[in-house]
Amino acid sequence: MVAVIEIPANKKIEKTAEKLSEKRLTIQVAEIAADTTTIRSLDWDRDRFDIEFGLQNGTTYNSYIIRGEKLALVDTSHAKFRELYLQTLKEQIDPAQIDYLVISHTEPDHSGLVKEVLALAPNVTVVATKVALQFLGELINQPFKQQVVKNGDQVDLGNGHILQFVNAPNLHWPDTMMTFDHATSILYTCDIFGMHYCSDATYDEDLKRITPDYRFYYECLMAPNARSVISAMKRMDDLPQAEIVANGHGPLLRYNVKELTENYRSWSQEQTKGETNVVVCYVSDYGFCDRISQAIGRGISKTGVAVEMADLKAIDLQELRELVAHAAGLVVCTPPTGNSHVETAIGAILAAASEKQVIGLYEPHGDRDSSIDLLNNRFKDLGVASAFPAIRVRENPSETTYQLCDEAGTDLGQLLTRKQNIKQLKAIDAELDKALGRLAGGLYIISAAKGGARSAMLASWVAQASFKPLGFSVAVAKDRAIESFMQVGDRFVLNVLEDGNYSKLMQHFLKRFAPGADRFEGVKTQLSTFGAPILTDALAFMECEVMSRMECSDHWIIYAIAEEGRVSKPESLTAAHHRKIGNHY
Repeated sequence: MVAVIEIPANKKIEKTAEKLSEKRLTIQVAEIAADTTTIRSLDWDRDRFDIEFGLQNGTTYNSYIIRGEKLALVDTSHAKFRELYLQTLKEQIDPAQIDYLVISHTEPDHSGLVKEVLALAPNVTVVATKVALQFLGELINQPFKQQVVKNGDQVDLGNGHILQFVNAPNLHWPDTMMTFDHATSILYTCDIFGMHYCSDATYDEDLKRITPDYRFYYECLMAPNARSVISAMKRMDDLPQAEIVANGHGPLLRYNVKELTENYRSWSQEQTKGETNVVVCYVSDYGFCDRISQAIGRGISKTGVAVEMADLKAIDLQELRELVAHAAGLVVCTPPTGNSHVETAIGAILAAASEKQVIGLYEPHGDRDSSIDLLNNRFKDLGVASAFPAIRVRENPSETTYQLCDEAGTDLGQLLTRKQNIKQLKAIDAELDKALGRLAGGLYIISAAKGGARSAMLASWVAQASFKPLGFSVAVAKDRAIESFMQVGDRFVLNVLEDGNYSKLMQHFLKRFAPGADRFEGVKTQLSTFGAPILTDALAFMECEVMSRMECSDHWIIYAIAEEGRVSKPESLTAAHHRKIGNHY
């Protein structure tokens, strides 16, 4: 049985960031197993999330009720659903009868209504990791009954509903855990194995439709934590096979559990197979620290360099020293004042750092220049080279801010892999290399814009791929900045360069841009219908939409359809690109 409750168009719910009267919010209630109900808060029109990556299909916040002899609630919802969620919860159960409130992690989109639930259930015991309970105490600022659980601990609800807990720190929150119900073989995973995909479908029956969002979600949130993914899945291996993965975002996994969960393992193993790694240090609940660290981490991971996320507020100092000592690079935030553990952690990083490493610094709070300059000088004194200019966040981060962070991380990763890449190029068979280089192509500039950020790249691996609809493919290296602008549903412009009149544009877009730099400065442009730059001096242009992506080793093959286009000089030809070698551009 599935029930849907929809907000009236003229009804308003209190929220500080946006007017909910202009957004569609609904609630779905479904029985997913014996004694088990999900309350799914459907946020149809949300177009940004977390590190501000764009959403094409909204998102959901999933909560669960488990009825044994005792009653448990697993996670709550986003604060924007306060009235809808609490009304629905009361229709399903008497909240005062809840015995346990299981908190998978304290990120506000899942724990945003904990305080309200505690008011309705004053005798409830909050079950979570030690770190989560500490965070929650700071978040709600009131006493509550609590039970710390470690990996393998259990809570017996009766009637066979034995909840077993699995620690999964840094996925993608430092206090994350999963919960397995032995009565129903349901694994409650919150952010893990989720996706930002909003639809009326409770489950994952339409695998083809959800796959791009599932992979994109992994890339943005989990890839920077690939080592932690592998560690969590090793702990999962000790459990019986899950029949349903009850995640926190998107449709629940029921029809493709094995395939979709094992994707995490294979993707993460691929991500961590390299010997080079970077430790990205952040402080949870400090300014925009966690979001910035995730954006930088994602940029690093795009280059094939493994990332270790370290929450300086919670990490063991000996573990931190070992991580830093074995890392090729470090990314460090300025510490908040008044937290002795974090300040000690910064000292441990400085003690373990060496001149063989590279460093990137970021300041997530906006008003502490002296702090970041001081930290920068201390690393300089150690002989640690900077991989990118210090990132100073002056106000609420925008899409442009996060794109800068992504590009900074990519620069750091490319710096660390440069020698290795040169070595690999020299190892390729010379004759094969020359033969492959005879594959010629045209010359194009891809330009894109999203959320105020803009990007561009020179492309030659472009080929028509279909007649109906008019479509083409383009290969984009995984470590290109524009890759973030070319997800399924994104739109971009393909600018065709003119034979005999392309050298200036080619030279401009071939040069290396600093993180966050305007790639169109000094270039004549006009805007497409969706705000991406069209090059005025191009021979032709096409406005395009990404329909699918295929992973191909170190590139993504993007299939796009052409929606609009025009040729400025019908008599002219496309600029051609003839290479001599085939192992690099």
